[in-house]
Amino acid sequence: MEAKSRLRWILLTAIAPLAWGSVYVTTRQLLPPDSPLWGSVFRAVPAAIILLLVSRKLPRGQWIWRSFVLGFLTVGGFFALIYVAGTTLPSGVAATLMSTSAVGMLLFGWALLGQRPKLMPVAGAVTGIAGVAIMVGASFSEINPWGVLASLGAMTASTLGFALTARWGGGIAPVTLASWQLMTGSVVIVVLAVVFEGPPPMLTGSEIAGFAYISVVCTALAYFAWFTGLRHLPAAAVGAIGLLNPVSGVVLGVLIAGEPFGLSQAAGMALVIAGVAIALSRSHTPQHRATALTAASAQPSEPASATSTAPATARES
Repeated sequence: MEAKSRLRWILLTAIAPLAWGSVYVTTRQLLPPDSPLWGSVFRAVPAAIILLLVSRKLPRGQWIWRSFVLGFLTVGGFFALIYVAGTTLPSGVAATLMSTSAVGMLLFGWALLGQRPKLMPVAGAVTGIAGVAIMVGASFSEINPWGVLASLGAMTASTLGFALTARWGGGIAPVTLASWQLMTGSVVIVVLAVVFEGPPPMLTGSEIAGFAYISVVCTALAYFAWFTGLRHLPAAAVGAIGLLNPVSGVVLGVLIAGEPFGLSQAAGMALVIAGVAIALSRSHTPQHRATALTAASAQPSEPASATSTAPATARES
């Protein structure tokens, strides 16, 4: 029964990277290419509203500043840095650098959640990252150092934010955590969009449809699924599942956009899937079963997520 429960959380968590992988082809096929920050606003704000309507809770007390910190790390600052990386690096290089988030989750899970890395998750993460590099054909010759810094900054910000979400949010529903971070992160993105891109662009019908899909499926649903995984699975497992993101992107690019698929893509994809399987293969041990909630509750003096040790009023906010 426990194995079935664990598989259920793995499959639910996998919705997030699979949905995020579809953002690439949706953006190329439907969305305007010249307003990435406003595009992030159109993605984050509706998702935040949807999840706030579902949760019907607002942050209170210490969760106000925590929500802004987490929202900046996982939404606002993250989207801005991704924009810089996307405009200065080849997509293969950016995807490979972002795939190192699997290692980032291992390290932050160890530092913040007390989940000491084991051999199999580390081996799985390294295997998966190598698979991503092969699959997307990353070439690191003549790359922009600012793009590399932006990509690594985005990876670090998001993985730190996700680990802090697990540490602080043991007593708060995943849908509530996701809504608070999208809400506060949207504030950051709106400010950046106004400053750097001016007034919002007019959208066509197809662009509205594309943003609706990205906001509802790739943001609202995906963030809920990801935060649910952080609640029930070790950080190392969640990070490894995130390696499915570029796999989804490549498959959908081939099926929808007619992008080429050859031996390197097939070999890289096989390595990524093998890496995920390796990383998850040891999660059944008692230590690996320790969830973020358990880690947070074990440190009552220093709560980790939106409500783990917050006052009762904050938990009911």
